[in-house]
Amino acid sequence: MKFTEEHEWLREEGDVIVVGITAHAAEQLGDIVFVELPEVGTEVTKDDEVCVIESVKAASDILAPLDGEITEVNEALVDEPGKINEDAIGDAWFFKVKAADKSQMDDYMDEAAYNAFIG
Repeated sequence: MKFTEEHEWLREEGDVIVVGITAHAAEQLGDIVFVELPEVGTEVTKDDEVCVIESVKAASDILAPLDGEITEVNEALVDEPGKINEDAIGDAWFFKVKAADKSQMDDYMDEAAYNAFIG
């Protein structure tokens, strides 16, 4: 897995990258009450705003970590946004993106570097 400074995690699964937020981010946000996901088929550019999540404390944008096309979204989060607080790194992924250039993954931190970043 790779991690961004915006507290997103990225997991490579074949030719797609699965994107979610870290447990640290979910904890900082508090109880998440709303998620707005992108449309499947949307073309995204790195750093585009792709999702909106709202918690009892704040609203946050989830940015596209790389260029590509959204191939799947986790519809379960729309009905149960609290899953993000329960299993941020597992079942509570936001979307999958077919990367136009997987080398963009090289820009991100590994787990040890991320833990030092939030430390």
